[in-house]
Amino acid sequence: MLAEEVSSRPEDKGPTFVFGDRVTGRPDLDTLIDGNAELRRGATSIRADRIEYYQPDDQVKSRGNVRINRAGNRFDGPELEIKLDRFEGFFTSPGYRFLSNGGNGRAERIDFLDDKHLTARKASYTTCERNNEATWEPSWVLTADSFEFDLETDVGVAKNAVIRFKKVPILAFPSVSFPLSDKRKSGLLPPTIATSSVSGFEYRQPYYFDIAPNRDATLSPAYISKRGVDLAGEFRYLEPGYSGTLRANILPGDKLRNRDRWSYSLQHTGPINTGIASVGAVGLSMNLNRVSDNDYWRDFQTPGAATSQRLLPNDVILSWGRGFFGTTLRTIKWQTLQDVTSPITPPYDILPQITANYTRVDAPLLGVGRGFDWYVLGELTRFSADRSLTRQPNANRAVTRFVASYPMLGVAGYVTPKIQLHATNYQFDSTLANGSTSASRVVPTFSLDSGLQFERSTDYFGRSFTQTLEPRAFYVRTPFRDQSNLPNYDSGLTDFNFATVFTENAFGGNDRIADANLLTLGVTSRLLEPSTGAEVVRVGVAQRLRFADQRVTTPGALPITDRVSDLLAGASISWTPQWAFDATVQYNQKIRQSERASIGVRYNPTPYRAISAAFRRQRNVSEQIDVGWQWPVNDLWGDKGLDLGEGRGQGGGRLYSVGRLNYSTIDKKLVDSVIGFEYDGCCWIARLVLQRSSNSISNSNTRILFQLELVGFSRIGANTLQTLKSNVPRYQYLREKIEAPSRFTTYE
Repeated sequence: MLAEEVSSRPEDKGPTFVFGDRVTGRPDLDTLIDGNAELRRGATSIRADRIEYYQPDDQVKSRGNVRINRAGNRFDGPELEIKLDRFEGFFTSPGYRFLSNGGNGRAERIDFLDDKHLTARKASYTTCERNNEATWEPSWVLTADSFEFDLETDVGVAKNAVIRFKKVPILAFPSVSFPLSDKRKSGLLPPTIATSSVSGFEYRQPYYFDIAPNRDATLSPAYISKRGVDLAGEFRYLEPGYSGTLRANILPGDKLRNRDRWSYSLQHTGPINTGIASVGAVGLSMNLNRVSDNDYWRDFQTPGAATSQRLLPNDVILSWGRGFFGTTLRTIKWQTLQDVTSPITPPYDILPQITANYTRVDAPLLGVGRGFDWYVLGELTRFSADRSLTRQPNANRAVTRFVASYPMLGVAGYVTPKIQLHATNYQFDSTLANGSTSASRVVPTFSLDSGLQFERSTDYFGRSFTQTLEPRAFYVRTPFRDQSNLPNYDSGLTDFNFATVFTENAFGGNDRIADANLLTLGVTSRLLEPSTGAEVVRVGVAQRLRFADQRVTTPGALPITDRVSDLLAGASISWTPQWAFDATVQYNQKIRQSERASIGVRYNPTPYRAISAAFRRQRNVSEQIDVGWQWPVNDLWGDKGLDLGEGRGQGGGRLYSVGRLNYSTIDKKLVDSVIGFEYDGCCWIARLVLQRSSNSISNSNTRILFQLELVGFSRIGANTLQTLKSNVPRYQYLREKIEAPSRFTTYE
C-alpha cells in the first residue's frame, strides 16, 4: 500500500530487500552487497558501491557514492553507518535535501538520532535548487557550526549562524530557528524596515508565540527615529464556540507630539452559556477601539486597520433567539478623531438599544389563511451626544413596526403586495423649538412589487445563449406626516442605485419616513450560458415616476418636486473569463449630464497578469481615475515565463511591476499611490515599494519599503505584501503557502 504516512508499528516493519552485482552472506548474520548495491525496507532505500548489513544489530555500513532516501528526504555522501530500524547512525560529508520545503545543503557530518531528529555539524542550509554547473553557488545560504533538524515539528535550529546573500553576510545569530514547512512556530519573525517622510527610519522586530493550535500572540517592539520606542502586541484565539483578536500599542513620550501615544482594539464573537436549559446560550459580539488622541489616524496609518479611521466604534451586542422570536441588546459609543481642516459631526452614542422581533414566513396572518410573510419589531433606543455639537436634544426613542406581505409567485413572474405600519415615540431631555418634550408619529405604507421573466434561446457572435427580459414595476404609497420638528438621530438619504431604487423608504434609519406616491419602472436583460447558467452580460435601466412632491426631508434639505427621477442605467459584461466590464450611470435628463458615473474594466489573462482601470464621477464633488496592475516586465522583450499555476510565480529571473494610482482630475494631483517592483530569483524575491498616502487636504505621507524574501526561510524588511494586497486589485503572491509534495515525488 502506497501510504503517505510511514507506519512505525513493529508489525508493519516489512521485509528487507537487497540487490547488487554480487550478494554474499550468512543466514541471519550478515549480508554483503558489492557493486550497484541497493537495500530497501519500507520507506527507506539505500544505494552505494558497497553495503554491509549485520542482521543481529540491524546495522548497515555503506561505502562509496552512498544515497539514502527516507520518506522523500534524501542524503548522499561517501560513508554511512546506520541502524536501519531505529534510524540511528551517522553520515560523513553528506549533502541533503528535505521533501517538505526543498531545503538542502551540505555538512561535515550528520548524526541521525531517529527518523525525525538529526544533527548536522559545520553545515549549510538553503532552499535554492542546485543546477548542473560545477561552479554553482546558492543565491543565499545559512551557515552554522551546528544545525538541529526536527522533522516532527518541521523546525530547524542553527547555532552560531550567518546568512549570506550573494556571498555577502547580511545577518548573524548566536542561535536562530527557522521553519522546514508552512507550520507555525514560536520565534523571531523577520524584522520590518521602512522609512517615512514624517516618522523617519523605523525598525520593528516581532516575536511570535505559538501558544497552542488555536491560540497565538505576537510582540512587536519598534524603534522609530523621530518618535521613540513603540511597543505593540497582538493576541488571537479560536475556540469551538468563540473567537477573537486583541491588539494594543503604546509609544511613551512621542518626540514629535510631546505626549504618550497608545491604541487598543478588541474583536470578539461567540455565545455565552447561561446554564439555564430554558434559555440556552446568549450571543456576544464586541468591537472595541480606542486611541490616545485626534492625530493618531494620521500618524499611524495601517491599511484596513480601525486605527486608520476617524470614527472608532465601541460596539457590544448581546443577542438571543428561540423559534420565531429574537431579541438584542446593543450599546455603541463612538470616538471621533477631529481634524480642524475637515471637522466631523459626531454620531450619536447608543446607550443602549433593545430590540425584539417576531417573524413568520409562509404562515397564517391573524389566524387567517397561509402564505403570508410578516414580522413585528419593537425597538427602544437611548441617543446621547454633546448637545453643543449636535444642536438638538438627546432622546429616548421607541419604535414599533409591523410588516406583512403576500408573495404570489408564478413560473413567469410574481406579484407581492405589502403593508407596513411604522409607529415612533420620542422623549427628549430638553424642549424642542415648539416647546414640546415629547413627540409621536404613525406612518402607514403600502407597496406593490411585480415582475415578469421572459426567456429565449439566441446566438450572438457565434455563441449560444439563453436571453432573459425581466421587466419590473414597483409602486409605493406613503401618506405625508409632518416630521420637520423631529430631531434626526440616525436617518440619512439612501444612495440612488439598483439596490435601493426598489425600496419603500428613501431614508435609512427610523427618524424619517418619506412620503411617497411613486412608481418605479425597470427592466433587466441578461445573457446566460445555457450549460452552466453563468451570467455573461447584464444590462438594466430603472427610473422613478413621482405623482406628488416628496415633502419629508432631512434638516436643511429641500423637498423633491421632480416628477421624473434621474435615469439609472447599468451594464456588466464578462464575455470571456479574462475580460470584465462594469458601468453604472445616474443621468439627469434636465441638465443632460450624469450626476454620478462609475465605469470600470479589468483584464486578467493569466495568473500574475492583471490590469484594471476605473473612472468615478460625482458632479461638482469629485472626479477620479483609478488604475491598478500587476504585470511581468519581461513580457516587453517576449519572455512569457512558465505557467506554474497560482502561488508559484512564473519561474526565476522575472521582474514584475505592481501598483495603483488614484488621480483626481479636479485637483489635478495624485490622491493616493502605490508603485513597486518585484523580482523573482527562484529561491529569493526582492520587493521595492513607494507608497504615498494623503492624511489631510494639503499634507501627505511618503514611505519607501524594501523587502528581501528568502523563500522557505523568512522575509527581511518591511511588510510590503500587506501594502500590495490591500491596495492593488487582484494582486497575487509570488509564493503562496502550499502543501508539501508526496513522498513518492522523489521515489527511488
